[in-house]
Amino acid sequence: MSDRTGTRSGGRPRDPQLDTAILEATLHLLDEAGYTELTLEEVARRAGTSRPAIYRRWAGRAPLVLSAIATRLDVPSPPDTGCTLCDLAESFNIFLAAYRTIRPDALNALYSECVRSPELQERYRRTVVEPSRTAVRRTLEHATARGDLREDADREQLLDFVASLVHYRVLFGRHLSDDDAERAIETLLRGAAVDYGALLEHSEALENGHLDDDGTHHVHIGG
Repeated sequence: MSDRTGTRSGGRPRDPQLDTAILEATLHLLDEAGYTELTLEEVARRAGTSRPAIYRRWAGRAPLVLSAIATRLDVPSPPDTGCTLCDLAESFNIFLAAYRTIRPDALNALYSECVRSPELQERYRRTVVEPSRTAVRRTLEHATARGDLREDADREQLLDFVASLVHYRVLFGRHLSDDDAERAIETLLRGAAVDYGALLEHSEALENGHLDDDGTHHVHIGG
């Protein structure tokens, strides 16, 4: 019997060090050969254990790989500096930096297997898709509270916009580039911001050090 995370329950107590060794071996193999070439036999060999030991913890290859990927995509909360453009860019970049450590072909092959099972499909969504939404959600909430975003802007739809773009690119074998991410943020905020020009001006002033201590914009004239 397996629990909600796809790991085996019951039996003798788990050894957390062995769990870590198995997950690390899984990630190394995923990096080297992708998902289709990854075998539990090789994971067990590299982790210094056996296939039965893996099956006592995970119900199969897909649940194991999802657990391994989750250790890389555990995205921390983004900053709240008061600069909506800065914070949104940083939260997006935090996720993308971790996400790019997973081979696109590995994500595609994994999804192809998970889509056959509603439970695995849901686990894929929580593991691979939700971190990008989580990375941006708090920034959008803070921006709305500051009055930077329109009250009628649908934040869940904005989050779908970010997540779907990231994963759409993976379907075609490549991760979202920094330039594409920057343009996506601009497109998102041009539609949702109360005053996109003011947000951009505020961001540039911060970058150039032209804000007073109270956060107001101070324009330098002359040399």
